[in-house]
Amino acid sequence: MNMETEKLAGIFASAGAVGSLHAREIGVIDGPEVSLNADEPVVLASVFKVPFAVAYSREVSAGRLVETERTTVTSRYRVGGLGTAGCADDVEMSWRDLAFFMLAMSDNAATDVLYHRLGQAAVDAVLDDLNLKHTQIIGCGEDLDHQVAEDLGMDPKAGPVDLEAILAAATPQQIWSLGILDPARTPSSTARDIVRLLEAIWTDSAGSPEACERVRLMMAQQIWRQRLASGFDGSVLVAGKTGTLPAIRNEVGVVTYPDGRHYAVAVFTRAATLEDPQPAIDASIGQAARLAVDFLRQQ
Repeated sequence: MNMETEKLAGIFASAGAVGSLHAREIGVIDGPEVSLNADEPVVLASVFKVPFAVAYSREVSAGRLVETERTTVTSRYRVGGLGTAGCADDVEMSWRDLAFFMLAMSDNAATDVLYHRLGQAAVDAVLDDLNLKHTQIIGCGEDLDHQVAEDLGMDPKAGPVDLEAILAAATPQQIWSLGILDPARTPSSTARDIVRLLEAIWTDSAGSPEACERVRLMMAQQIWRQRLASGFDGSVLVAGKTGTLPAIRNEVGVVTYPDGRHYAVAVFTRAATLEDPQPAIDASIGQAARLAVDFLRQQ
């Protein structure tokens, strides 16, 4: 372990977590990298919405999906949380706005409606085309909710799964044993794979230039600023996507400096406890990302 990785490990440990991180400058062939546990499997949580967004944008650019067409988010998807997921009534929106809600605020209902329109094959094509060999995504948020219910001995077919309620009623031992916290049983990847995905989006390699630009613009409007963005001042643009589950706090994104240099950063953490919130861990993501980017800028 070199000095940079020791510092990174120390940042996460001080916050009460273990972390995985990978960072490198976009567009620099064989350039320096910063890594900590970059090839270890990690739980994606809502970070899986980034490849969903790529699949969506590719379908739009190919003419197979008209982004201005409207659809309805029904009670089936009313799982609570921000956006359409927390609305009391059915919501009619365009596919374009649902994709925006998925990335900008991590709207789970918007994500699931979009996934059911795209299909698993469109998501798999993104992973295959970009050679993301260590990334697995099966299903959407609804499938994860059903998995939690089954893990806790409930019948997911009995009705909409209120994930917050059933987690609140579960014991810590039950929560730690859930499949959604096991990279082998849930959407997972590695920090290195996700940086490869971000690079492809920012170099127009994940799809057409138009498709990639669409994803970049949505990620740049994410509302969450307490993790990756907290490590940088206002002159630095951070386009990212968070991911959160019990004990899991992640964020991946691209950091762009005023001089035009771009840095892809993927940070994944696992807390030692189930406490919520975990502001120290949130802040550690920004601190670690800043340390990694500062190192890259000095090379």
